[in-house]
Amino acid sequence: MARPRSPRVTLLGFTVPDDLLAEIIARDTIMPTQTHTFAWSLVRGLRAADCPVHLLSAAPVSTWPGNGQVRFRAGRFRQDDVDGQLLAFVNLLGLKHLTRFVAAWRTGTRALRERDAEVLLVHGVHSPFLWFGVLRARRRGVRVVPVLTDPPGVALPTDGRLVRLLRGLDVALVRAALARCSGVIALTPALAEDFAPGRPRLVLEGICSADPAGPPVPPGPTRDIVYAGGLSRAYGVDRLVEAFRGLAGDDLRLCVYGRGELAGWLRDQAAVDRRIVPPALLPRSELLPRLARATVLVNPRPVDQDFVRWSFPSKIIEYLAAGVPVVSTRLPGIPAEYAPWLSFAEPDTADGLRAALGRVLALPADEARARGVGGARFVRETRNPAAQGRRVRDFLAGLAGLTDQRGVQPRPRAAALLSRSSIWSTPTRNDIRS
Repeated sequence: MARPRSPRVTLLGFTVPDDLLAEIIARDTIMPTQTHTFAWSLVRGLRAADCPVHLLSAAPVSTWPGNGQVRFRAGRFRQDDVDGQLLAFVNLLGLKHLTRFVAAWRTGTRALRERDAEVLLVHGVHSPFLWFGVLRARRRGVRVVPVLTDPPGVALPTDGRLVRLLRGLDVALVRAALARCSGVIALTPALAEDFAPGRPRLVLEGICSADPAGPPVPPGPTRDIVYAGGLSRAYGVDRLVEAFRGLAGDDLRLCVYGRGELAGWLRDQAAVDRRIVPPALLPRSELLPRLARATVLVNPRPVDQDFVRWSFPSKIIEYLAAGVPVVSTRLPGIPAEYAPWLSFAEPDTADGLRAALGRVLALPADEARARGVGGARFVRETRNPAAQGRRVRDFLAGLAGLTDQRGVQPRPRAAALLSRSSIWSTPTRNDIRS
């Protein structure tokens, strides 16, 4: 079977340069590290599959006053041989969506024409970007494919009545736009089934962006149980602390890395229990070695929350790539292929977490090492950018009519694209990571 031709892709979303992300994290109430990581991993995957990629990006910031900057200017950037354009917008409630739509219309229309894009990937369920794709890109014959990493309209505890009303309206707009798209790439099957029913779909739970594994990390004087992510009850961090307190061993340490509502509470716990290390927010370059030195890594997210059926925590892939045994609650979005490499906490209570941690801590050193090495090999070989990029390329090529895998004639637009004699250069692949 002939290999499908790689489509020319424009990625519309929040793929910003690393230095801009660092500025955002320093002064924003949100921490969009995972959004940034996934986006650049997707870029790496597409380029590894020989798909030319151009970026149209808005700064991933919370609405004022969560972020004190009101006006974000347009601009151009280049990172790791990838060209991108920053979209201007006004960071105020209501105006944020409107001005992002206008910026996408003005800048995006010109970019699609100049780049002769065949596919517009829209990262996330951001209604201004989705409707730009539906109203403008699709009419130009460009296939519009959203990448669904979260459900639309997730309410926050701080949302007032007006914000909740606007979120409800936004969900309706997102659903209407998704129904008009060519297909979707979704983190979990439930995201595609619930928000884009009937659309062609590719389930892509994540991409392993870790660098090649180094030599095994020698054990230290303590056995560290490590969690990295949002420090909130929604993610089960309070249950993890309760579970840890019931474990015996003066050499055990609980280390938590991240930011969130429980940061102050965790510092209080550290003050009364010397085995609990005060929380810290570390850059990725410092965090990854901490993960690799851990005895066990933990994902304690409760399973009884509404959003978990749509969720695949990206930390699962990062944890496994570290080559360390992993304990996780059994979330419905975790594919079955991961089960041999995870130790599940069942039930997802503090007692269940404590029992699962105890089982891993009791493993002989050779068995624990083998489990960590096996998990790392699994994600590095099957979820690396090249492997996932090929899956995305084949899916997009099929939607764009650039391959005839089922003996079906391409649609008129696709036939016109196939008849062109244009040649484009493919940039070299460079590893990038936030």
